[in-house]
Amino acid sequence: MKFESVIIVRDKTRLEQLIERFNSKAQAKFYIESSNGDFEFFELEHDTFYESLSKIKEALTGILKYKVIYRSFLPTYIFTDKDLVLVIGQDGLVANTAKYVNELPIIGINPDIERYDGILLKHTPQDLKGILKNITKGSFETKQVTMAKATLNDGQELLAFNDFYIGANSHVSSRYSIEFNGEKEQQSSSGILISTGAGSTGWLSSVFNMTNKINEHHNRSMSDCGITLGWTDNKLVFVVREPFSSKMSQTNIGYGVITGKKKLRVESHMPIKGVIFSDGIESDFLNFNSASVVEIGIADEKANLVL
Repeated sequence: MKFESVIIVRDKTRLEQLIERFNSKAQAKFYIESSNGDFEFFELEHDTFYESLSKIKEALTGILKYKVIYRSFLPTYIFTDKDLVLVIGQDGLVANTAKYVNELPIIGINPDIERYDGILLKHTPQDLKGILKNITKGSFETKQVTMAKATLNDGQELLAFNDFYIGANSHVSSRYSIEFNGEKEQQSSSGILISTGAGSTGWLSSVFNMTNKINEHHNRSMSDCGITLGWTDNKLVFVVREPFSSKMSQTNIGYGVITGKKKLRVESHMPIKGVIFSDGIESDFLNFNSASVVEIGIADEKANLVL
């Protein structure tokens, strides 16, 4: 595959967000310092990011043309099969980008190894020239990561790299019917969480941590609950968060493994404020109100992370 351009995906730094919020750097600094905050922390983080971005642009010069876009443009930006995607930021930005690039190779660059874990950001700006040489020669490998797919009965679709949340968009009960593996019931809960292998060490793990602490408190003689999924496993895990048992709601379906043959089906009973969002981005959502039905399964599309 011959690439013609690199699309650099970035987000605004926290300093830039503070300046937007308070209209000027001086006002942002006054607010942070008057609250006994460390404004220099934001300045250093900002400067480190731009130093890394400058190194990336320098590495690309003379090899491939490039364009920088912000995270907010991802849902509407039209990628071509001649684009190589480069993400510079935190791990979550890789997850958010993967859903929109139609399986194009993604290079994850960690701009600040002192601050970011870099689980999905396997490369540094210093690595980029060597990576680009291999890519232009066609000698590179990618890791194909399994994603989840939500399909509504009106045809709308949404992908998730890490996880889906299905439920109410606020702290009220989520009401719906759930169907899995031949069983169906009405439920009232804090919503349903569906996780990929890549996301299983994130939000899903916090549910298991909570469960294990409750078991520990009651001295249950059982091993810690949890699940280990590989990023390439064609499996998803779902859990129902805080299900409530009543005359109108049951709690029998609380956990399951979604495979190619076993899908999860949910019908909304929420007249308003029902949503499905992916990867913790609440602005990246589908409305899920009464009469909406969603099917959750394994996506045909894969995220291709450059090794």
